[in-house]
Amino acid sequence: MISFLFKRISTGILILFSVVTVVFFLFSFSFPNPEKMAVGQRTDIETQEAIKKEFGLDKPLFTQYLLFLNDISPVSFHSNSEILLNEKYSIAGQVKIGSTSILLKKPFLRRSFQSREKAEVLIAQSFKGTFILALVSIIIAGIFGILLGVISGVKVNSFVDRLLVFLSTLGISIPSFFSAIILAWLFGYVFHSFTGLNMTGSWIDVDPFKGEYYQWKNLILPAIALGVRPLSIFMLLTRSSMLETLNKDFIKTALSKGLSSKSILMRHALPNALNPVITAVSGWFASLLAGAFFVEYIFNWRGLGKLTIEALEMNDLPVVMGSILFIALLFVLINILVDILYVKLDPRVKLG
Repeated sequence: MISFLFKRISTGILILFSVVTVVFFLFSFSFPNPEKMAVGQRTDIETQEAIKKEFGLDKPLFTQYLLFLNDISPVSFHSNSEILLNEKYSIAGQVKIGSTSILLKKPFLRRSFQSREKAEVLIAQSFKGTFILALVSIIIAGIFGILLGVISGVKVNSFVDRLLVFLSTLGISIPSFFSAIILAWLFGYVFHSFTGLNMTGSWIDVDPFKGEYYQWKNLILPAIALGVRPLSIFMLLTRSSMLETLNKDFIKTALSKGLSSKSILMRHALPNALNPVITAVSGWFASLLAGAFFVEYIFNWRGLGKLTIEALEMNDLPVVMGSILFIALLFVLINILVDILYVKLDPRVKLG
């Protein structure tokens, strides 16, 4: 296990380093004058130069890259005089070697061009909404996907089976943003008087008298829109796994012993059929965390996707770059957890 974790973490660090490099140079070449974006095109030269100095934009590109790595790395190197003047880091430990200090710190994703707030603070605040949305979506997709997959597998080649397979294929084919538009229009506008649901809205609303309060009904439509595709995939995966399991010898042995169909299904077939489905659920959860961008934007849901799109529209590069790196980190961590989970669920699979 320790050897496996070391290999996966090493691979993950290499992946994150590659993402950091690509993202930095991509945005550096795409937006050559970010100081103008931060303060406006018509701002005087002195203000632009002050912004360039604040963000280190007055240095050569490769030096900017090294400074960016120094900021986002949990271990960074600085001169002692710089540390005395530097208040941007949350330092956990410090070792001085001559005129150089080695810091153990929280990664610093720079400050927003627009609000001057730390990018990691904005990302953490927005991620709560994305996590809630993705979690509810994966729960809906997992429960109904497995349930419908079992029904389809048991009633193979029946009308119900063909209908469920058709609907699942349709669900896989429809992009999430299109599902979101249809659901918002149909249930939030056309049938609003019956459903009471809104076309747009976040999980927290603001009242001028009551302050912030929760609006959980706004979660229903975006969660369904985001969960349609994984639900369809889980249904087909469960159906396929059930059909394979039901043809195994131990199921035939259980039938010959006179066990009831319900007992065979719940105690023998379903637990063995769920291994690949649970792994898929874990993997899809990471995808939903990163793939909720357009669904959040359509429903005006306060989350990481909406924050990133709005930051991109405002050319707020620290927030955009920080969001991309945070999503890459999520994928690396969740993929490691999925590998470990799969081994725990299926002892036949070995870590390696």
